[in-house]
Amino acid sequence: MERLQKVIAQAGLCSRRKAEELILQGKVKVNNKVVLELGTKVSSDDTIEVNGKVIAHAEEKEYYLLYKPEKTISSAFDEKGRTTVLDLVPSKGRIYPVGRLDYDTSGVLLLTNDGEFAHIMMHPRNKITKLYRAKVAGILSVQEIKSLKKGLVIEGRKVLPTYVKVKKVNKETQTTTLYIEIVEGRNHIVKKMMEALGHKVLTLKRERVAFFDLEGLKKGEYRPLTIKEIKKIYALK
Repeated sequence: MERLQKVIAQAGLCSRRKAEELILQGKVKVNNKVVLELGTKVSSDDTIEVNGKVIAHAEEKEYYLLYKPEKTISSAFDEKGRTTVLDLVPSKGRIYPVGRLDYDTSGVLLLTNDGEFAHIMMHPRNKITKLYRAKVAGILSVQEIKSLKKGLVIEGRKVLPTYVKVKKVNKETQTTTLYIEIVEGRNHIVKKMMEALGHKVLTLKRERVAFFDLEGLKKGEYRPLTIKEIKKIYALK
């Protein structure tokens, strides 16, 4: 017997966190009865429906690291017909991105059909670091760098970077390139931090997530994760 949300995640439908949301929203049935309890346990003999569709048995797990290019959507489908990350990573399984990167942001993006793996990567308690390289308009002052290192209050919550370093200052183009490492997972957070200092982000690249980096990959390329890498993430449970 296993928890319902874990079984849904293992089926490759979504992350465990998303499965919990679907249960609480009354969108999950077990043996034709709506289940609202997150602690509900089910077996392989139970019939589970999510949004009216019976879920299949757990798929073979797949794990990939993609060097996401700009102008690519971090989702399984785009109603406007734009390129999605799934167009770049061929798979017979129902893989999906772990978190997301903005349309105009490049860099490390993990994809999987393992809901438990995705849950570990995204859960705040695991404090997964993300290193970004940002090129911004304007020259950051010494005081602005100090403010960034001390942390900024964004939408009522403080964001405290774990690492900040100015890489390059270009007085000709009036731009600054810097590295920012954070554990924060809110959407557009790096752009919002820079905006709070009065600087617009011109380009943004995610160089690393946890220990996953872009070594050996070009934009649009991907590789499967190693067993050692997968075990290292599961060790965070």
